[in-house]
Amino acid sequence: MTMFSKTLVSLTTAALLLTGATTASADKLDDVIDAGVLRCGVVLDFPPIGYRDANNEPAGFDVDYCKDLAAALEVDHEIIAITWAERLPLIVTNRGDVVFGGTSDTLSRAKTVGFTIPYAIYYAQAIVGADSGIVTVEDMYDKKVAAAIGTVPEQEWLKIAKELGIEGNYQGYQSENEVFLAVAQGKAHAGITTNTTVLPITQQFDTVIAGPRMPWGTDYTSVVGPRMDVTWLNYLNLFVTQQVRSGRYQELWGKYVGGEAPELRIPGVYY
Repeated sequence: MTMFSKTLVSLTTAALLLTGATTASADKLDDVIDAGVLRCGVVLDFPPIGYRDANNEPAGFDVDYCKDLAAALEVDHEIIAITWAERLPLIVTNRGDVVFGGTSDTLSRAKTVGFTIPYAIYYAQAIVGADSGIVTVEDMYDKKVAAAIGTVPEQEWLKIAKELGIEGNYQGYQSENEVFLAVAQGKAHAGITTNTTVLPITQQFDTVIAGPRMPWGTDYTSVVGPRMDVTWLNYLNLFVTQQVRSGRYQELWGKYVGGEAPELRIPGVYY
C-alpha cells in the first residue's frame, strides 16, 4: 500500500468515526423525550406566576407553561422549586432541563445560559409598609429597602443606592417571600418585586400596600436552557410562539394575572 493510500484510509476512518460520534450524540430535545420527563425549574414564591396552592401543590402561570411544554413533548413533567439565585445554576449543573422563572435576558447571563425570545413581560414595583409614608421612589431613599438576591430589581436598586450613597439601607434576602415578610413585619420599609405580584401580596398582608413603580425599563423575561444547545433553544422558541398563536398565552395571563396579556414584541424588533 502506498503512502498516499495509507493516508486516504486513515482520513476515511477518522471521518467515519467522527460521523458515528456525531450521529450517536443526542441533544437536550432527544434527552428529554428519551427520559420521558421534562424537569422545570420554577420560582414558587412569585405569585401569581409561581406559587403553592391551598394543597401545597405548585401552581401559577409558569407552572402551567411547564405542563404545556411537557404535553407538547408528550412526556411527564417535574416541577423543581428554586430560588432566584438558583435559576442559572440549575441549568449549568443539568439538574433541570428548562427554567420558567421570570429571568431577564441580560447579556452577562447569556454568557452562561441560553435564552429564548421573551415569553412574559413585567415591570418593577415596590410594596411598602402601610405606615411607611412612601408614595414616590424618592421617598424610599432614606428608608430600608429589600429585594431578592440575584434579581434585576436588586441590581438596579443598588445602582441607584450607590449613586446616592445609601447602600447601607439595602437588605438582600434569598427569596421574595422573605422580602414580603420583612415589609409586613416592619423590618424593611419597602420591598421591590414585579407588578404582577403586588396585588396578591397586598391582599395577603394587612400591613402592606402597593408602592411606586421603579424608574427602570420594562423587564423582558425568557425561558432558560443550556447555552450551547441550539436545537433545544429553537424548539423552546417555537413553543413560545405557538403559545401566543394558539391563544394559550392570553388564556393563562387572564387566568392568573387578569386583563390583556402584554405585547411580547419589542418596538422596532422582529421576533
